Amino acid sequence: GSASGSFPNSGLYGSYPQGQAPPLSQAQGHLGAQPPQRSAPPQASSFTSPASGGPRMPSMTGPLLPGQSFGGPSVSQPNHVSSPPPQTLPPGTQMTGPPGPPPPMHSSQQPGYQLQQNGEFFPRGLKTGPEMRILANLWLPPYMPMAAPNLVGPLSQFFSFKKWNSGDEDTLIIYLHSPSLYSLLRQNVLALPSSLQVVALHLLPHVSTHCSFPWSEPLPFAPQASPYVVDHGESGPLRCNRCKAYMCPFMQFVEGGRRFQCCFCSCINDVPPQYFQHLDHTGKRVDAYDRPELSLGSYEFLATVDYCKNNKFPSPPAFIFMIDVSYNAIRSGLVRLLCEELKSLLDFLPREGGAEESAIRVGFVTYNKVLHFYNVKSSLAQPQMMVVSDVADMFVPLLDGFLVNVSESRAVITSLLDQIPEMFADTRETETVFAPVIQAGMEALKAAECAGKLFLFHTSLPIAEAPGKLKNRDDRKLINTDKEKTLFQPQTGAYQTLAKECVAQGCCVDLFLFPNQYVDVATLSVVPQLTGGSVYKYACFQVENDQERFLSDLRRDVQKLVGFDAVMRVRTSTGIRAVDFFGAFYMSNTTDVELAGLDGDKTVTVEFKHDDRLNEESGALLQCALLYTSCAGQRRLRIHNLALNCCTQLADLYRNCETDTLINYMAKFAYRGVLNSPVKTVRDTLITQCAQILACYRKNCASPSSAGQLILPECMKLLPVYLNCVLKSDVLQPGAEVTTDDRAYVRQLVTSMDVAETNVFFYPRLLPLVRLRGSEGLILSVSDTSEFVFNLLSNGDIYLLENGLNLFLWVGASVQQGVVQSLFSVSSFSQITSGLSVLPVLDNPLSKKVRGLIDSLRAQRSRYMKLIVVKQEDKLEMLFKHFLVEDKSLSGGASYVDFLCHMHKEIRQLLS
Repeated sequence: GSASGSFPNSGLYGSYPQGQAPPLSQAQGHLGAQPPQRSAPPQASSFTSPASGGPRMPSMTGPLLPGQSFGGPSVSQPNHVSSPPPQTLPPGTQMTGPPGPPPPMHSSQQPGYQLQQNGEFFPRGLKTGPEMRILANLWLPPYMPMAAPNLVGPLSQFFSFKKWNSGDEDTLIIYLHSPSLYSLLRQNVLALPSSLQVVALHLLPHVSTHCSFPWSEPLPFAPQASPYVVDHGESGPLRCNRCKAYMCPFMQFVEGGRRFQCCFCSCINDVPPQYFQHLDHTGKRVDAYDRPELSLGSYEFLATVDYCKNNKFPSPPAFIFMIDVSYNAIRSGLVRLLCEELKSLLDFLPREGGAEESAIRVGFVTYNKVLHFYNVKSSLAQPQMMVVSDVADMFVPLLDGFLVNVSESRAVITSLLDQIPEMFADTRETETVFAPVIQAGMEALKAAECAGKLFLFHTSLPIAEAPGKLKNRDDRKLINTDKEKTLFQPQTGAYQTLAKECVAQGCCVDLFLFPNQYVDVATLSVVPQLTGGSVYKYACFQVENDQERFLSDLRRDVQKLVGFDAVMRVRTSTGIRAVDFFGAFYMSNTTDVELAGLDGDKTVTVEFKHDDRLNEESGALLQCALLYTSCAGQRRLRIHNLALNCCTQLADLYRNCETDTLINYMAKFAYRGVLNSPVKTVRDTLITQCAQILACYRKNCASPSSAGQLILPECMKLLPVYLNCVLKSDVLQPGAEVTTDDRAYVRQLVTSMDVAETNVFFYPRLLPLVRLRGSEGLILSVSDTSEFVFNLLSNGDIYLLENGLNLFLWVGASVQQGVVQSLFSVSSFSQITSGLSVLPVLDNPLSKKVRGLIDSLRAQRSRYMKLIVVKQEDKLEMLFKHFLVEDKSLSGGASYVDFLCHMHKEIRQLLS
């Protein structure tokens, strides 16, 4: 098996830039030790053998790979994927870092062996070249050292490594010691490139690694730390006169600092007198490191009034809570739960910087077939209700007292939230409206002359007589026909028109759905999707089962920082241009991405086209500029700059591609494609694209070899396994249990995911837990061809599976009684409740570790993952199997092995 040193972005780790190891706060070199200090550099340790005087190699204490001898892989095996894929590093690779400390001597070890710093054994008499160095360094997933340091144990019981030099190549072989992983070897599956090895081991990246264009890059709204804010006063930010790019570190100052040359369009611009500064002997401004816009990749400018609507600074935004009070919402307990939560949640509205309280004002509407507006002015003793029954011509019946400051109107708001569940407790009204509710919220924001967000809590298909009325059109018979695309399209164009009006007003819509049956998510999600909002769905909502998930999502959604009334534009240097955009937004032209709302959970994926000659020396430059209104009502410009290397050789391009980013793009491309094309056409297009990418490599970059061998680029070994997961996903190949609403929901969800999210969504993480023995515990990701993976699961083990939305705890029927007692507080497997969603809080190490791990996984995700306990051979096991993505799926999706064979056949056809 091979660990890909040049595979940068395993979704298990989050995304690290090409050629960079994870930050030290998220990495650990030696698994038996405490996490290293932040200041310690990663070490490339060399070990010296007393016998030979040269560095030593790890011994092979584990089973041999097929076709290997003790001295390394058989020389007859070529370096490609038709054999166990070895790790290659470019000739001449330099590994930086000081040598490690001298290895401790352990007299208790076997004779002739010495335990080295990394816990591996090295044979004494093995002859190696003097240039040999051990380059292996083990990384843990980001949550490990921080959230659960005690879970970490020595890896030597599962892996050992051999470094083998074959002239101009360095190869790293991994030996698996674990019986369950070794069964992978016995069945020759290790010959397939799998996430298994990449997850467990990374090489220290070599210094020469660089990104190469072309690529597709998601551009996030919010870096983890708030960027510096630059205020240029009334003159505003400095820009290029021709292309309007903003001042950035790549602009070149000339003529002693009096002018600057734009790095995007090469136009020479005058420097305003107030911005002038002298240049040093290298041609850089002497104040370059005092100015964020001259020294940082990301920063913000305060916008002048010229950047505001109607040349007028904006008012602080508002939040309007719009609550369905029809029979279903009242009966399920939703309305009472929501009103109770809002009493305390309104104290945590987002605020800027060190502000004592949020500037955001709030308003309240309830609705069924008609709308009820509430006056909660601070001077009132009790809230006042005003009813609008003419939903065909929606208007807001009051201005003063509708949008209020929370602290000023605290008593009236609390009184209202107490009264709402009682007012509608005996309702028999089952019908609801939907479009007029959004219309009302937008009109209220327009009247108040501010941007804002609507929080809609809705339960059923809006069948009441009103604009935007929908009918039940759920029809599974359309699946696999040319009309299947209609299931993803909105029923009526009214919602696109409404969304366009919302964007113009800066009105973002977040929709919380609580359906018991079909609600036409494809239509209801149009406005949230086009306004930069979110959709949350809780099917068959029950307070006792779903309360924690709903409240967790609601709290995060209300509290997170949001930008309003935003416009984004991407500028590029000559030779490339942005041609396509994917995400939750609206575009009225081909260049401006308009977002009524934008937050850190949304990603905009941009596709760039290479349309002119690129210069290897100057590279390619990108600038993403986002104009938005902050939570405090301040108009700002957030700027992200990126410089990329360019290459003239295809081999360099393949060496530096990012498979995870490619899959993120391909999934979004396909999920948009199903709106206009038959699903089969979309699937075939994806397969053809992938085959062309791999055939191009085989034809132009790979060394000549037999046509019967599948040869994949090192960075793209996982492209087929990930692509198969996308093809088998519910949107492109639904099982019988997947509803039309589920498919529409997932389709819009994936559209806004970042690279790490799509990685774990399409290729879930599977973690064996029983190995958490005391402090010697270990967590490894297991590779997810019919039910091969499922059959690999040990019935004496417990596994945790997560994909960013779901969390399953699978319990084997033969798990030790002590483990069952420690985790579930029952004495036997048969007493465990299937479908359990909360683990009991028990005071023992195993319980604390597993619950700590679950908490740390949830903390990484933007949505709360509800836990489902699945017992072996229980009916819920079918749901669990659905996520073992390398196995054949019930809906007919190919196993990984079968798909790889199909991919190989496609590549051979293209080459012939």
